[in-house]
Amino acid sequence: MKRILLTAIASLALLFGSPMNPSLQAKPAERDSTLAVATFAGGCFWCMEPPFEKLDGVKRVVAGYTGGTKKNPTYEEVSTGATGHRESVEIHYDPAVVDYETLLKTFWQNIDPTDRGGQFADRGTQYHTAIYYHTDEQHREAEKSKEILGKSGKFDRPIATEILPAGDFYPAENYHQDYYKKNPLHYEMYKRGSGREGFIEKFWKADSTFKAERGSK
Repeated sequence: MKRILLTAIASLALLFGSPMNPSLQAKPAERDSTLAVATFAGGCFWCMEPPFEKLDGVKRVVAGYTGGTKKNPTYEEVSTGATGHRESVEIHYDPAVVDYETLLKTFWQNIDPTDRGGQFADRGTQYHTAIYYHTDEQHREAEKSKEILGKSGKFDRPIATEILPAGDFYPAENYHQDYYKKNPLHYEMYKRGSGREGFIEKFWKADSTFKAERGSK
């Protein structure tokens, strides 16, 4: 579904002179020694940036690709499902303000963790969910969080999200970064039409911690 939407937007760009240029890769995020890094694959990265960027203590969220072997992949290459990469987000955060547990909760509350074939309308390995841990502590917290969710009874299917060691992360093209800000109408149409918005409403809206865990800015 997302590829169809991008094709339509590209056509509009030809008509109205949009600055969208698929060939322009975003620059890698600068490393700040005072910040920690977390990486999550939650299906379409357009939908995974907003909930994390709203959290106090999160300094930067970068959409990109990780998990595969192809160096410097393009969106078109990742979209084939042949690179092994997944659409992901890399989060740079201040652990003194927001802890990893909160990031994990935010991640779970914005995906369908039981989907083994992708996420919502987007199918294929490039949309499989995963938690990529950077430290032993993140690994332990991720495993614990997954176990708790699996035993919670919230879902009637097993949790399919993988927990994997973090590897090279490649920022996506510039037009994918903060897509929800650059193209809010298209983003809202996609989020609603893909089924993600309805799923979140059904499974998390009634949760008493929903608003607090999503944060506010």
